[in-house]
Amino acid sequence: MSTLLLLAVCLLAGAANPYKQYTDGLPFQMAEVSAPQIPQRQASLADYAADGTGRQLCTEVFQRAIDELAQKGGGRLVVPRGIWLTGPIVLKSNIELHLEHGAVIQFAADESLYPIVTTSFEGLDTRRCQSPISAVGQTNIAITGYGAIDGNGQYWRPLKKSKVSDPLWKELTSQPGGMESKKNYWVPSEGFAKGEAMSSMNVPDKPLSDAEWQEIKRFLRPVMVSLIDCKNVLLQGVIFQNSPAWNLHPLMCENIIIDDVLVRNPAYAQNGDALDLESCRNALIVNSRFDAGDDGICLKSGKDKDGRRRGRPCENVVVSGCTVFAGHGGFVVGSEMSGGVRNIMVKDCQFLGTDVGLRFKSTRGRGGIVENIYVDGISMNDIKTYALTFNMYYGGKSVAEVLAEGGTAPVAVEMPVTEETPIFRNIDIRNVICSNAGYAMEFNGLPEMPIDGIHLKDIVIRAKNDATFNYSKDITKENVQIILE
Repeated sequence: MSTLLLLAVCLLAGAANPYKQYTDGLPFQMAEVSAPQIPQRQASLADYAADGTGRQLCTEVFQRAIDELAQKGGGRLVVPRGIWLTGPIVLKSNIELHLEHGAVIQFAADESLYPIVTTSFEGLDTRRCQSPISAVGQTNIAITGYGAIDGNGQYWRPLKKSKVSDPLWKELTSQPGGMESKKNYWVPSEGFAKGEAMSSMNVPDKPLSDAEWQEIKRFLRPVMVSLIDCKNVLLQGVIFQNSPAWNLHPLMCENIIIDDVLVRNPAYAQNGDALDLESCRNALIVNSRFDAGDDGICLKSGKDKDGRRRGRPCENVVVSGCTVFAGHGGFVVGSEMSGGVRNIMVKDCQFLGTDVGLRFKSTRGRGGIVENIYVDGISMNDIKTYALTFNMYYGGKSVAEVLAEGGTAPVAVEMPVTEETPIFRNIDIRNVICSNAGYAMEFNGLPEMPIDGIHLKDIVIRAKNDATFNYSKDITKENVQIILE
């Protein structure tokens, strides 16, 4: 019986919460998390004479159906088999968007449909184009079913030639209006190139006028699913793919379940993170698969001054039974962790072909405390770089890119400890087996704030290169084997 069907049976029968098992017996206190209670009322896009052939926009139909359901107290909006072309969809409280088998929601490649909104990206307060799916301050929302949601990401993303074959480069860069802004680097519009020239890490460095924001609109590519300050959220069963930037981005949400989803982006997708759970509380990420062009399962809590001002940690999170394929990291913390990350359990997962297995990253200027992280029962195979890395010198590049440039040399100069100093401490990692890694482990802390209190137990790593330890203390090892091949 599928998880979706089991949950429906349990709810109808008034049975015990099937998600309670994930919060039992944790090494930290965490409240039980349950699925949102959606009213039994139901409507279908078929009731609205919407076009399911992918030829006509269904934006107004989607919103009218959601609004009418919401006015009646909520319910399930069924998306039948077909291709449903649309602009942004805004979810409301007590609404479930349910995709039947064969249903594909395709977001249109037309920037005029996505107005510029105030939001957060990469941990900073900024402006971006409205996300294809969004909700702000809503309670009891769900996206469930068996179909697929496609963000038409190739319309928005830049492309590095080094990440694709020559034929694919030729195909992807044939898009009208695109250009090589620098050698072997293609962007989808001149406005994109202008936005990139005035930005660091995808966010403009200075205040802009409304006209300037509009001029760089294509550069402001959105995350595909943006859920901000929502409570009682369920994402279950659906395929989320081909996002303009990050794929799933729950921000400041509480009581969220991500169950049995497939989140995928092309391996060449720039900033194509699968899941970025940011400043959320009480979250379950279970039985899901992630295949991305950047980090797989990533926990964040804001960046630098903006993140510290928000002051909301990502806390009480269970990751269980998940698989990560391609991506810069399987399970990742940071680098935007200025509000802190704590009370996290990652168990019974496999990472197959990721650049890094377990990746902890930050840099001076962030601040924030990462602590009480428990990792138990991880299998990794074909890890391109490190099975495990702690690196406090993150500079915006993947580990593979950094190694190709000669690696990160520890900085011997000790700086004063301030609120901008990141802290990583009290992390327990056990029952890990890794085959065919490039490097075993990297501990690369700060002279003024070493990585502190990492316990490694029952770990076997087969790798080409040994572990390295710089500026780390109280690292304990029990039955840790590194087999060089």
